[in-house]
Amino acid sequence: MASSTASGSRTYAEAIEALNTLQSNAATIAAIRASGGKANDLAISEMVEYLSRIGYSLEDLDRLNIIHITGTKGKGSTAAFSSQLVCDALSEESGADASGPKVGLYTSPHMLLVRERMRLDGLPLSEERFAKDFWYVWDKLGETADKRARPDVTPVRPVYFRFMTLLSFHTFLTTPSLRAVILEVGIGGKYDSTNIVKTPVVCGVATLGLDHTALLGNTIEEIAEQKAGIYKKRRPALAVRQSKESAEAVLRRCAEEVGAPFTLLPAPSAALQKISLGLPGPHQVTNAHLALSLVESFLAETATFSTPTSVWSDKDTLQPAEWAQKSLRNARWPGRCQIVRPAPVETSSSANEKLQPTYFLDGAHTTDSLALCTRWFIGASASVAAEQQSSGGDSPTAQVERHLIFNCTNGRSAAELLSSLLSTISAETGSSSPTSYFTQVHFCTNVTYSSRGFSSDLTSKAMDPDDLSALSIQRELKAAWLELAGPERKEEEEKRVQIWPTIEDAVKAVAASQPRENQSHVLVAGSLHLVGGVMSHLKDAGALDDKLEAVWGNVKV
Repeated sequence: MASSTASGSRTYAEAIEALNTLQSNAATIAAIRASGGKANDLAISEMVEYLSRIGYSLEDLDRLNIIHITGTKGKGSTAAFSSQLVCDALSEESGADASGPKVGLYTSPHMLLVRERMRLDGLPLSEERFAKDFWYVWDKLGETADKRARPDVTPVRPVYFRFMTLLSFHTFLTTPSLRAVILEVGIGGKYDSTNIVKTPVVCGVATLGLDHTALLGNTIEEIAEQKAGIYKKRRPALAVRQSKESAEAVLRRCAEEVGAPFTLLPAPSAALQKISLGLPGPHQVTNAHLALSLVESFLAETATFSTPTSVWSDKDTLQPAEWAQKSLRNARWPGRCQIVRPAPVETSSSANEKLQPTYFLDGAHTTDSLALCTRWFIGASASVAAEQQSSGGDSPTAQVERHLIFNCTNGRSAAELLSSLLSTISAETGSSSPTSYFTQVHFCTNVTYSSRGFSSDLTSKAMDPDDLSALSIQRELKAAWLELAGPERKEEEEKRVQIWPTIEDAVKAVAASQPRENQSHVLVAGSLHLVGGVMSHLKDAGALDDKLEAVWGNVKV
């Protein structure tokens, strides 16, 4: 499939180039959607075979002490909280491998670099380790091509995400000091490539919503059944409260069917809601609650004399222990409700520093998550504006100009996503013309740069080249925006809504329109890939460090 890559190529850059050949193109993705999920029928058996071909058994995975997490919204944040909690709980661990990393974390997608998907004690793999492990798995699959049970159906190497899952298992199994792995599902659960794990320590389901409906089902109940597919016999099965009791009932039924003890977590207590979290946004308390409960189960199964026995100081009131509160404060998850005040690029004079836009980044890409994102942005923008004025950075009469940079990937409804965003603005601000909340609106593709296309780590073949060149999705977004604005505002909105072929064009347009006397706040949402591309530009501009934290300090609102 991608065997044309020279066998002597061992660098990180060449590994990424080879990895990108495993991406499914737009036509393949469309076929999978059209199949109604039938393309999933061989998913698990193929992954088991791939695992065997790189030298591991399902029993080997049990040694990793896996916390398995799925959901529609919040699974990545829950994984980040869980990773920090387990890292801190095991920080006092003693033994021969005390100096090595204790916790592996596997998530998707990445923001800037592919190696962000695999972390050891919170840090992405180094380029050297990634390349070493990548080429081992790549070569092993090539060498064992004749071991395929169905060579007419099963490729020599799996598609991108499945390959990354195999790579993560290899990396974690060859890190002897690891005591735990936090494993985030890619899509769904039942047929996801991570779901070959037979005996996780504990499994959790975060908030559910309608997403990937062509693969998972058109109702919240159907999606709940897919997500509950990660529950395993005799392993604790947790879930947060859902928007519909019928979804909770499906989760409970699925757990009972496989013999998994099920716990539906109560709503976060008053004590929990008072805790300061490292991940901004009022909805994060639900994710923190799930993470605490998952780690509580983990400690009950694996705790030693030198580790904490509980995350709670008072279990009845759900009051986290001091060490757990510190963990929650220290947790980070870039690109989710993140505020970045960029450093000046061309000048350091104080007169120009205030002219740099403040970016508000959130990868929300469903109707429910966009409502939460918009609510967060409205409050955060108001708070940042007040803080900037009170600190003397702006005159009391300075206005805030707000921009929207937005995109959605193919298969999602532009009208439904934008309707969620605008209806939330109406509800939160009382405005009868919510489109006027933004001074300018920029719809762009996820292509990173205008001259050189995608950053290599951000390359995506999932978009139809014809749609990309014709800006079909962006035109659809603009049409939906104008329709939602109403006929009386159409002419005005036409002047303010712009379409761009790349992220770079949108970022430059925002910078060019930055007024000297006003603040400029930019909401970036609709796609995690879009957020990653914008972060790439912010990093190029010196606004983000290697950990993707703001150089001028993280703003948490």
